[in-house]
Amino acid sequence: MLFFDPLYLIVALPGLALALYASYITKSTFNKYARVGSQYGMSGAEAASRMLSQAGVHDVSIEETQGFLSDHYDPTRKTLRLSPSVFRSKSLSAIGVACHEAGHALQHAKGFAPLHLRTALVPATNASSWLSYIIIIAGFLLSSQSLVLMGAIVFSMAVIFSIVTLPVEWDASKRAKSLMVQTGVVSAGEAVYAGKVLNAAFLTYVAAAVSSMLTLAYYLMRAGVFGGRD
Repeated sequence: MLFFDPLYLIVALPGLALALYASYITKSTFNKYARVGSQYGMSGAEAASRMLSQAGVHDVSIEETQGFLSDHYDPTRKTLRLSPSVFRSKSLSAIGVACHEAGHALQHAKGFAPLHLRTALVPATNASSWLSYIIIIAGFLLSSQSLVLMGAIVFSMAVIFSIVTLPVEWDASKRAKSLMVQTGVVSAGEAVYAGKVLNAAFLTYVAAAVSSMLTLAYYLMRAGVFGGRD
């Protein structure tokens, strides 16, 4: 039962399917608009810099980092890290992603509460991610529903984190879509296409939240909380 449980496949399959679909849509949309340049000729790094500067945020550094779509904002160091395909590229995909990450920096500067909450949850979420699996596996091996329930409770931290992430990512994209036009990074027409990249990327966060909730539901079932079985 530990290594194969049909119940897990039944419960988790929708989340897995959504995650695969979201990954496909994100990559295909990014690649599509990675071949479309902006009329103003800015790179992703230049676009993010302009957006931050004109918003009055001058204490955020922008660095190039390795990896495909590994772009992120580090609030602890006030650093925007952009992948090579975003940092150097002048495509609408690159500009959209870079401005989205700049949107996180603006959230930080403006004291956006969900971002601060997500940042505060990171240490506990990282710890719970591995600890919950250890407890749950022990519960399965010992046929202890109490241990499985304890692991599920610990795992719920990851679920909370994935849910809190949704408004953070949505707001960052909303800021990017508006400000990339206002600051002259792209035209209004180009912003529509850059926005499609951000919408596709947001779907991956929705998929992650759905997958984590379904996984939690499975653990609760195996713990006998509802619909469970020994």
